[in-house]
Amino acid sequence: MIPATARAGLASWPARAEAWLDDRGRPAWIAAMVVGFIVFWPAGLAILAYMIWSKRMFNRSCRSRRSMSRNVAWNSSGNVAFDAYKADTLRRLEEEQIAFESFLQRLREAKDKKEFDAFMDERARTSDKPAADADA
Repeated sequence: MIPATARAGLASWPARAEAWLDDRGRPAWIAAMVVGFIVFWPAGLAILAYMIWSKRMFNRSCRSRRSMSRNVAWNSSGNVAFDAYKADTLRRLEEEQIAFESFLQRLREAKDKKEFDAFMDERARTSDKPAADADA
């Protein structure tokens, strides 16, 4: 019987291997693929398919999105004044984004209302025509 800690270690090795390869870049992924083809060709094919599916094959830098975006915005620079400026700028940008999204929502609602009013006007005109033809 395998202890729970060992099972957790066995289950996490693919993520650790992926992070290790990402830290070393595209040449490490290509080397792993070549070794996979030499040792057991389906493994090499699986690595190639994963590289294409995850876009590691065609990106300029092979760093994963997860490692690139890891707390980049919230890392402290060590300079208190700069960190305060950065926090204020990020807050202001978030407020502008919220204001812009609400503007877009109001714009969509106005467009929808205009289209609906045009539809209702057209419908009213077409429903008036048969009544006018019946009276004549």
